[in-house]
Amino acid sequence: MSRPTGRVLTLLELLQSGGTRTVAELADRLGVEGRTVRRYVHQLIDLGVPVESVRGRHGGYRLAPGYRLPPLMLSDDEALAVLLGLVAGRRAGLTTTEHTASETASAKIRRVLPRHIARRLDTLLEALAFTDQPGESGTPDAEVLLTIADAVRHHRPVAVRYTDRDGRRSERTLHAYGIVAHAGRWYVTGKDARIGEDRTFRLDRIADARTLPGSFEAPAGPSPAQRVLSGFATAEYRHEVTLRIHGTVEQVRARLPASVATVEGHESAAGEDRATERWLRVELRAERLDWLPPILASLDRPFVVERPEELRDLVIALADRLSACARRT
Repeated sequence: MSRPTGRVLTLLELLQSGGTRTVAELADRLGVEGRTVRRYVHQLIDLGVPVESVRGRHGGYRLAPGYRLPPLMLSDDEALAVLLGLVAGRRAGLTTTEHTASETASAKIRRVLPRHIARRLDTLLEALAFTDQPGESGTPDAEVLLTIADAVRHHRPVAVRYTDRDGRRSERTLHAYGIVAHAGRWYVTGKDARIGEDRTFRLDRIADARTLPGSFEAPAGPSPAQRVLSGFATAEYRHEVTLRIHGTVEQVRARLPASVATVEGHESAAGEDRATERWLRVELRAERLDWLPPILASLDRPFVVERPEELRDLVIALADRLSACARRT
């Protein structure tokens, strides 16, 4: 490839990355003068690429909005980033119900890459190992995901058909605040208009989503991610647990994250160091209690079980077992 042709393709790649590029910026990146940049732009226009000239102080050149370039132009680093992203997303379960989409996308990228780059990337992927198991979580329908994302962006209500964990089906109108990816699943959080309360729904349990007329005002306060984590910590489970733990918020969160428990009393008084240890009220809900005594033991902080009595008995039983094992010779 001749150098002028290579520079024209580099110019196209720069414009493809988005935004308006000044003549001075393009000249510097291409290593040519400004008039040469203008000549290259005219060559792209002659090839049918809609390059727009932007006037004014911050003017320059840009591609026409919405134009989709036929060739896929990726640098080595970009191709690596895309392929690793596809692999990681598939492993984490953050895909849609169209399970083959990431595989076909990877194949298409490999097909248009130069042979030596494709070979190097394949070598990396063959050598790559994971310590965790592939995600097997439910995946949402792509159309549902995109419809709800559009409703979030434009603050539009959306009608959904939802199946809860007990298999009960219902139709709901949702004012969606945001979409959250957590622990290999997709969630949407927002207000259930029928009951007027905030709720979190798994996207893979939504069978259909349809945007409705009207709009709503998104509330201030916690972010969608914080709302989802808080929803997990306060979900309706069999046991309601209340603890008092002496330590810092960071020490408690190391074993009881925001998706598991809420922590009260963590606002520091004026001038008080956040690292100061103090008694914190911790509340959580759980279907089972047998996992909590080892967690409390691993905290290595003074604690008091306020409720339930069953948890106190389990903690005492664990302490007895540990004490018996420690005395064995």
